[in-house]
Amino acid sequence: MAENSSGDGNGGLYFIVGGLVVAVGIGALVYYGGYLGHGGKTTTEQTTIAGPAATTTTTTTEKTGK
Repeated sequence: MAENSSGDGNGGLYFIVGGLVVAVGIGALVYYGGYLGHGGKTTTEQTTIAGPAATTTTTTTEKTGK
């Protein structure tokens, strides 16, 4: 028996899979905001802790000399 060798069998499947790969790539760019990074992230967090009111002490020393 002769087989059909026209190549039509997988063309549609390749097109669909290629479209899905492109869609996932675009989705990744949107999700990560265009930054795909260079490894781990470094996050710095600054915390301010409010304590009791500061007390100021002023000392004045007068020097009298000849």
